[in-house]
Amino acid sequence: MLAALLFVVGCSDNKTAEGTTTGTTTTGDNAKPVDIHDLKGYHIGVVASMTGEQKPWGEDCKKGAELAAEEFLQAGGVGDGKGLNIDTQDDASKPEQGKSAAEKLIVDGSIALVGEVASGITMQMEQAAEPKGIPVIAVGATRTDLTQGHNNLVRVCYTDAFQGPVMAKFAYEELGLRKVALITDKKLPYSTGLSDAFRAYFVKLGGKIVDEQFYEQGQTQFQGQLTNLKPKNPDGLFMSGYFPETGPLAKQAKESGLNVKMLGGDGWDSNEILKTGGEAIVDQYFCNHYNNNEDRPEVKNFLAKWEKKYGGKPATTMGALGYDAMMVTLNALKNAKTKDKAGLLAAINETVDFPGVSGKITLKGMHGDPPKRALVVQLKNDPNNPQVFAKAYDMDTTTKEPVDAK
Repeated sequence: MLAALLFVVGCSDNKTAEGTTTGTTTTGDNAKPVDIHDLKGYHIGVVASMTGEQKPWGEDCKKGAELAAEEFLQAGGVGDGKGLNIDTQDDASKPEQGKSAAEKLIVDGSIALVGEVASGITMQMEQAAEPKGIPVIAVGATRTDLTQGHNNLVRVCYTDAFQGPVMAKFAYEELGLRKVALITDKKLPYSTGLSDAFRAYFVKLGGKIVDEQFYEQGQTQFQGQLTNLKPKNPDGLFMSGYFPETGPLAKQAKESGLNVKMLGGDGWDSNEILKTGGEAIVDQYFCNHYNNNEDRPEVKNFLAKWEKKYGGKPATTMGALGYDAMMVTLNALKNAKTKDKAGLLAAINETVDFPGVSGKITLKGMHGDPPKRALVVQLKNDPNNPQVFAKAYDMDTTTKEPVDAK
């Protein structure tokens, strides 16, 4: 069984004298180190935000990808005796540096690129990779049209065309909201697409969008936008941006007297939002790909291995998605008819029901967009359990709309 292959061994993290990260099996008397930076091995590049505002995502993504690579090697690797060279380059949370990072990895010999979380950065990676025929396996980039027209780009996450309706359905049916205002980051492709998807489905259900206000990434003061929308008397706010802005936005909204339900997408996924949003963000809801408390064997095995290697649990869902993106890539490499970029891409697109930590992943016939389950979680001021599961939605494969998970 593939699941058994992926989860059969555990590992711990060590540093060699040269600073190379290695993993060591912890079972039996035959424990031996594995080197995921073997310069003679298959070169897989990772582009991640190791600095900048999106650092929490980048750190978890890198950790998840490296954990997957170590497990894969410990379980026998590709099977031809050749190792892996996993190289992570920092994009500093900036699209233009994402392109530069991708270009460096390609020059250095990467046959695939894992990343990114941000759709805007992933788009820049794709500009570097597509002319070279290099596969890009996006970790958490959800912009709906991201994969359209790009045969070498796939993702292991759902799209905004799904999570927007998920949150609209939850707002309308579970919270009873009828008049919602949108607050959108107009310079962030993720945010504009997610707001559009929420709007269309909320209106379809019978709700009304009473206003939409805009800001730009990096903004810290939102009094103008809040002053404009407050007279519209919304009973909910859908804030589609990333956590560095939505935390302060929620706090200022409450301070302005807007004591309404607040909702968002997976861009809220960082404990930083609880620090910057304070009590205003507690008990509010957002859409996510995964939860540390899910009662699935894949999740439990993953968390046990994460605990052994890094301690604690992933701070964001990008630990699980980074792991899944790398494991899908390496599993495809093992199955590829030719161990090059073309053979790898073909094998990636043959993936069916891969048992990912974030749920089953099927890419065959999906044009890069796997149908994935979406979770709605509620934020809590609890360091041990900051995200509490509220509801799960599956995708109706015929209509592409959310339905209650079975």
